[in-house]
Amino acid sequence: MVQRLLQPGEIESLDHTAIPRLLLPEARSLFSARATRLRQLADNQIKGIPVGETLSGYLKMMAALVDAQAAVATSLPADTYALPDAAGIELAIDHHMPPLPVSGQRPAAWRRVFDAILDQLDPLAASQPQLATVLAELRALDSAQLEGCADAVLAELTEGVHPLHAPFVAAALQVMWTKRASQLDAQRVQPLVTNTLCPVCGSHPVASVIRIGGQSQGYRYLQCACCASEWHMVRVKCTTCESTSKIAYQSIEPEGGMPEPTEPVNKANDPSKVARAETCDECHTYRKIFNQEHDYHVEPLADDLASLALDLLVGEAGYARASGNPLLWFNAE
Repeated sequence: MVQRLLQPGEIESLDHTAIPRLLLPEARSLFSARATRLRQLADNQIKGIPVGETLSGYLKMMAALVDAQAAVATSLPADTYALPDAAGIELAIDHHMPPLPVSGQRPAAWRRVFDAILDQLDPLAASQPQLATVLAELRALDSAQLEGCADAVLAELTEGVHPLHAPFVAAALQVMWTKRASQLDAQRVQPLVTNTLCPVCGSHPVASVIRIGGQSQGYRYLQCACCASEWHMVRVKCTTCESTSKIAYQSIEPEGGMPEPTEPVNKANDPSKVARAETCDECHTYRKIFNQEHDYHVEPLADDLASLALDLLVGEAGYARASGNPLLWFNAE
């Protein structure tokens, strides 16, 4: 039986009931799974994503922050994460707008989430003076300063936020939007005019991932940096400018190169294909792509954070990162 390969345009025209367009987050398990992955990465247990000693300590600190996210996501009252009124959601969907936009006025309850995350971290701060200092600084922010920090985090404005404060503010916003996104009806949410932004909240993706299993088998999804929703985008297509003409992939090989195979090569479980950078010579940006076919437990945000060596490699080649990781911020200079 001869099978014809579909071109990207043909894939996009397929019945969208056959390809899940949108995968909403599993809010009760997402953060705990992410924390586990961060610790595995920190301990250098993941082939294909080498982690140095300096970064290892940071990943463990972020794993503790994500543990706090997991605790808060399940412990605060349900009304903390209440959705906007149904009429507003329907209006947004009808006009192909995000039903839970990160722009505009935020639910006041996000600050309850923020305070709860800091409280969760207090026991760890007792043995880590640097963390204790950061938590004290965060608690000392007045309302205007905290809201301004949140504005900068959501807009990815590095000059408007302290790099040590940003991950904690981002963590609270992630919990808020992830919990709310998980309550939506994925079948009702419509794609945006541009497929490069999250159809749920309008944020940039942190990375893309090739999924396996069920109807998602072999398809590429972009994962939102804020609400963790995943939306379908065909492979070999720039996630920034949507060009398909000058796409290439970069990866990091183990020291000494890949060993010569002594047995027939298994198409799966190839460490060099767990984490790659998808570069575009049209817009000269890149975004990482992780592959479940080569590591079942890939976690886009955690794996992106741990693969800074790949950022350095691609940056030296002249490509700019398309968007940031909410758990890692640098000074504007």
